[in-house]
Amino acid sequence: MPPKVAAKPADNNNAIRLALDSSVTTSNAITIKGQRVPYTATAGTIPVWDENGKPLAGVFYSYYERSDVKDLAARPLVISFNGGPGTSSVWMEIGYTGPRMLKIDDEGYPIQPYGLRDNPHSILDVADIVYVDPVNTGFSRPADKDIPPATFFGVNADIKYLAGWISTFVSRYKRWASPKFLIGESYGTTRVSGLALELQNNQWMYLNGVILVSPTDLGIDRNGPVDAALSLPYYAATAWYHKKLPADLQSKDLTAVLPEVETFTINELLPALAKGGSLTDADRTAIAAKMSRYSGLSQQFIIQNNLEILPSAFWKELLRDKGYTIGRLDSRYLGIDRKDAGITPDYNAELNSWLHAFTPAINMYLRDELKYKTDLKYYMFGPVSPWDRTNDHTGENLRQAIAENPFLHVLVQSGYFDGACDYFNAKYSLWQIDVAGKLKGRLSWEGYRSGHMMYLRKEDLATANQHLRDFILKAIPGDKPARY
Repeated sequence: MPPKVAAKPADNNNAIRLALDSSVTTSNAITIKGQRVPYTATAGTIPVWDENGKPLAGVFYSYYERSDVKDLAARPLVISFNGGPGTSSVWMEIGYTGPRMLKIDDEGYPIQPYGLRDNPHSILDVADIVYVDPVNTGFSRPADKDIPPATFFGVNADIKYLAGWISTFVSRYKRWASPKFLIGESYGTTRVSGLALELQNNQWMYLNGVILVSPTDLGIDRNGPVDAALSLPYYAATAWYHKKLPADLQSKDLTAVLPEVETFTINELLPALAKGGSLTDADRTAIAAKMSRYSGLSQQFIIQNNLEILPSAFWKELLRDKGYTIGRLDSRYLGIDRKDAGITPDYNAELNSWLHAFTPAINMYLRDELKYKTDLKYYMFGPVSPWDRTNDHTGENLRQAIAENPFLHVLVQSGYFDGACDYFNAKYSLWQIDVAGKLKGRLSWEGYRSGHMMYLRKEDLATANQHLRDFILKAIPGDKPARY
């Protein structure tokens, strides 16, 4: 059934310029867990202003509000970002949590003809959702070409202007009383970790939860042996998937293999790497043999790399004998290089597959179903370089926000086959955020048998959304006071 259209259409006087303040609203319904959920979907823009009230940019958003809820004060609001930096919120909007999703097969591969279908696992039954496209992603654009790029394009600039935008959105839609959650994927986890503290300190907005999907390193230092060691459990997971482990390990379930590899990584590999050239030949050989056992790589290759295997080398080497590379963001995907020789893959096999599926779907969805009319190009990846990465303390920002706000909980979701933001590095970040162990009752982690966008796999889509649903409901304390 086509959605019903109401409200004010986007200003289309100049279709290749963004209308900085516009919206169009449609109505629809979806069935989630056997329950009919009616909702409105608003696609539009809200400006970013400077301290003098001058518009700096128009930020595009899609806002889904359940329409049979009378008390918005008790209704959770989820504010959703993707990453890059430089990519829009398309991925989680039509791939994960939204009411409509792209047509893909059960493992996440593209299907033609392109199209969309209802998402029976959407969290819209328990929470309203707004998907936000930062400047130069999606349809969002600066107000004019003379505004300095540094206003938007950097770790801390990004956090500052988006916090102000969120405050405006919450005021416009009367959501100040609602329990509020941030969810970010990939670089979006850097963004929302910083936003948690920025919203508290400078917008006086306190959250109930922050969800980190495939998190970055969050500015937490891990240079040297730590950085070199932490990828091994991901290598083991990927080698298990491609059946490259020894028979005794291959016969075990993935989650039975990984604890052994994690223990070796922390207790043996990391100290060995710290010893560097002082490591004896016998110990070096013994460590390389175990690394070979767990990674699917040859012992000779590991010794030739001084026990330090870069992810790019792993992606090229693991299936070199079969003529394939493996994907960076999801190592279940295979690529074909011009030459089997070399040290890095020619391209990201998984990202090309995802762009193939998502790009037609989001353009069809926003323009045809949500009725947002513009001739602007929808930036799947927009021009945001150079991006200022200095003074990234977002992991510490998140720790401080949790410490200051007894209501604030954190959930991390990781795919075992994600080589860009791997699952064991995500665990390490949680350990470093809570070094004293005083916050662990409000920190949780979940793993899935897929990659960076773990929700593209049908089984994980259902499980991960249920984890979100459970987390949101658990993080709302009712009338319990906030105290330690």
